[in-house]
Amino acid sequence: MGDRLHSSLDATNLAGDDRAIGAPHIVWVAVLAWFGIVAQLLWLDWRQTAEMLGDTDDAMRLVQVRELLAGRGWFDLHEPRLQPPFGHDTHWSRLIDGGLAGLFILFHAFTDTAQAEHLMRVVWPLLWLIPAMGGALLLAWRLGGRPAAFVALLLLLFGLPAFTQFRPGRIDHHDIQITLAVLTLAAAIWSDRIRWAAWAAGAMSGLALAIGLEGLAFIAIAGALMATRYVLDGNAAAALSRYGLALAMSTTFVFFASIAPKLWLQTACDAMAVNWVAPAVAGGLILAAAGRCSAAGRGLRAALLAVAAGLAIGLFIALEPRCLHGPLAMVDPALKPIWLAHVSEAQSLFAVMQKSPLSGYAFAAYPMAALIAAAMLARDKAVRRDSGFLFLLAALIVSSVMTLIAIRAASYALWFGIPFVAAAFPSIYERLGLKTLPAKALITLPFTPILLSVGVIALVDTVGGAAARKDEHEADALCFESNSYQPLAHLAPGLVVADIDYGPFVLALTPHSVLAAPYHRMSYGILTSHRIFASPPEEARDLLRAAQAAYVMTCGSRGPKHLSVAQAERSLWAQLRDGRIPAWLEPIPVAGPLRVYRLQP
Repeated sequence: MGDRLHSSLDATNLAGDDRAIGAPHIVWVAVLAWFGIVAQLLWLDWRQTAEMLGDTDDAMRLVQVRELLAGRGWFDLHEPRLQPPFGHDTHWSRLIDGGLAGLFILFHAFTDTAQAEHLMRVVWPLLWLIPAMGGALLLAWRLGGRPAAFVALLLLLFGLPAFTQFRPGRIDHHDIQITLAVLTLAAAIWSDRIRWAAWAAGAMSGLALAIGLEGLAFIAIAGALMATRYVLDGNAAAALSRYGLALAMSTTFVFFASIAPKLWLQTACDAMAVNWVAPAVAGGLILAAAGRCSAAGRGLRAALLAVAAGLAIGLFIALEPRCLHGPLAMVDPALKPIWLAHVSEAQSLFAVMQKSPLSGYAFAAYPMAALIAAAMLARDKAVRRDSGFLFLLAALIVSSVMTLIAIRAASYALWFGIPFVAAAFPSIYERLGLKTLPAKALITLPFTPILLSVGVIALVDTVGGAAARKDEHEADALCFESNSYQPLAHLAPGLVVADIDYGPFVLALTPHSVLAAPYHRMSYGILTSHRIFASPPEEARDLLRAAQAAYVMTCGSRGPKHLSVAQAERSLWAQLRDGRIPAWLEPIPVAGPLRVYRLQP
């Protein structure tokens, strides 16, 4: 069984993989494809990056990087301008801040601060495209050999939907999480044929844990692959040992490098903490030791892995049992109806399809195509027995199910789907007797992500009411443009109360403090901001004065959620929307879409 699981899918294609994968010709083609993708993204987004800071997380990341460059301590992630007087301790990895700061310093040596910052925001996500593309090519190569890798390059060249999190200006963490998930799985899959791949899989697993937990399921799949190979085939013992040791070492290193000493014993469900690190390190060390037992029987090998898994799970539960309920287990339940339930990226695919069926189809189209391609490939007995195929298929299925639950997982499904679609085409070319490159490209183009997914979105405009939604969306988009905040920036510094999605932009573009921002750890600020806008004016006034607010800001159609019609009509937000300004608020004339009011003494 173990030998069958490791059987090659095509001996002629995969012989000498160490040399073939690094062959200059495919590397240069990949470089040209990257330049083609970069040209597309710059053409689409260069102007927008000068006008906007991206989304809320991009703006908040920029605030952190600026403060690090200004001398803030490496471990000091406290933001006093968020929900004062308490401030806010972010749970984001400082490692990304360090990389961005280094890139800024490089550009600042040749240009001024504003231009260096702009270039940093543009170049950073484009650089992460390089390893992400490399991981996708490795996965396609494993499934279908060298021809599939070239098809994958064509799919990527016309793969704009896959680059949503890699577009210029995206400096939060999603692009790195996707990259590490793809690379870790690729390294684990190739670890049976390339010696250093096991080291890479373990090292990147630890780094992925430090960056964020969004891709944890795929890191776990990579670990399960290493463990399964070891149980079924004693020859995989050395690879498991290297993987386990690298996992333990990298997790330990990134923990001490990115977590403040005062937080070493503090647990968390939403970020790297001792309750995640201890199980990973302990499990990794046991795997490293188990890998030394290559001569052990299959039963003993399975028992050793059961001990590693049992210890890791037991440590995790003992250190923080609440985290069994997910990364948001420690979040105040009061935040769900007024904010979390309305976060767009957390909406299920079914919820998206109810609002816009064609948009929902656009998200689902490529994962469906990939699953069909996987079924085609599985008709080959050798493919079905290859562990790389089986565990990559597991990643595709998991990411597709995750997309049904939360639409933000669609990017993972797309990246894991591209290798399957790419690997299916060489046999299609052969069956159709296609020999020339133009003929092959012509039949492949309709199945590229941009034509299969994004093209569908254009049809949304034909649905009744789409124009009204588009106009409303464009009006709200002005509220996120950088120039819109210039009039606010010229006012005397004070605490601004605004919709939580505007909070990071107020921080990044003005000297003011802000009561709330869309981050689940700041319960006080979010709840207080909601109460202010949802309450009748008299109650809102008392809440504003208790918070020592200086300004109230509104913009566009964003108002408090989870209100009845009667509550909404009595709310401060509705009165400001209708121009019924309470006497205790002084309108401040400002140009642009923002509406700013000063709280009277």
